[in-house]
Amino acid sequence: MTSPGPDPVPSPTPEPVPVHDPVPAPDPEFAIRCEQLVRIYKTDTLEVQALQGLDLRVAEGELTALVGASGSGKSTLLAILAGLDVPTAGSARVAGRELAGLSHRERLRYRRATVGFVWQNPAANLLPHLTAAQNVALPMRLNRTSRAARRDRADQLLDALGVAHCRDRVPAQLSGGEQQRTAIATALANTPSVLLADEPTGELDSETAETVFEGLRTANREHGVTVLIVTHDAGISAQVRRTVAIRDGRTSTETLRRAPSHGGTAADPVEYAVVDRFGRLQLPREFTESYGIRDRVRLTREPGHVGVWPDLHEHHDEGSETEHA
Repeated sequence: MTSPGPDPVPSPTPEPVPVHDPVPAPDPEFAIRCEQLVRIYKTDTLEVQALQGLDLRVAEGELTALVGASGSGKSTLLAILAGLDVPTAGSARVAGRELAGLSHRERLRYRRATVGFVWQNPAANLLPHLTAAQNVALPMRLNRTSRAARRDRADQLLDALGVAHCRDRVPAQLSGGEQQRTAIATALANTPSVLLADEPTGELDSETAETVFEGLRTANREHGVTVLIVTHDAGISAQVRRTVAIRDGRTSTETLRRAPSHGGTAADPVEYAVVDRFGRLQLPREFTESYGIRDRVRLTREPGHVGVWPDLHEHHDEGSETEHA
C-alpha cells in the first residue's frame, strides 16, 4: 500500500485590494456640462417638473451668473450640481464626474473635494460655536489634512478674502459681509474645482454685496475656481461676462458681455436665445406677446438669418369662425 504524500501546502490567501472611487474622466472644455437634465418631484396627488430637459455648459475658469423667476428651476439645478439632489433623467457632469450614478459614499466624497457651496443665509454657512479660522479648517479636517496645513491654508484664505482680522471671532461677532466672505473661504478650503453660490448677496445691502462679489471674483481669479452664482441682483449679473437665464425648467437665453479692446470700452451686452441639441429654442415672452406668436410659427431662410413669422391665417380663421357662430 502506498503511503500518502505530504499534505498539499494551501495557497496563500490574496491580500484584499483596496477599492477606490474611479477617477473621473477629464472634460477638456467644461467644468459643468448638463444635457437634457430632468428633475420631477412627486407626491400622492401632484407631480412637479422642476427641470424639463435643461442643457447648460460652463467652461473651466468661468464666472457665470444664473438668473430666473422664482420657481424656474435655478435652486433645483444648483442642488443637483452640489450633490444634494439626484436628477430624474439626463446627464450632469461636474469636473468630469457624472453625478447621476454616484453612490452615497461617492456623493459625500464629491461634496468634500470637488465642489464648494455658499448659501444665501450667512448664518447657514458657518458653525456658530467655531471661530472663522476653525470653520475654514473644518472641511480640511474631515479630509484628514494635517493640523499645520489646515492652519496655514485657513490663514491664507482668510487673508485673500480680506477677513484675516476675523480669524478668532465666532460668526455672531461678524457682520453679514464678513460671514459670507468667511463662508467663501470655507468653501475653498479643499481646493474644489467648482464653487456654487445660491443668492450669496440676497440678504445684504448693496455696498456689502459688492465686497462679497469681490470675494467670489477673488476665488475665480486667484484660485482658478469655476464659479456659478444664482442671483436676482442685477448689479451682480451685470458684472459677469455671461448670464444664463432659466425659464420653465430650461435654459432660455444667454447674455454675453464682451471684454473691452485695448484702450477701448466694453461693448453693450447682447442677449441670445439658447438652441438645444435638438434645435429647440424658447422665444422671450416679450417677443411672443408683441407679435401675437402662439401655437406655431412659419420659418423662412433669409440672407444671414432665419425669419420667424406668426401664423396670421390661424388668427384670421379663428375670427371668421367666431363671426359665423
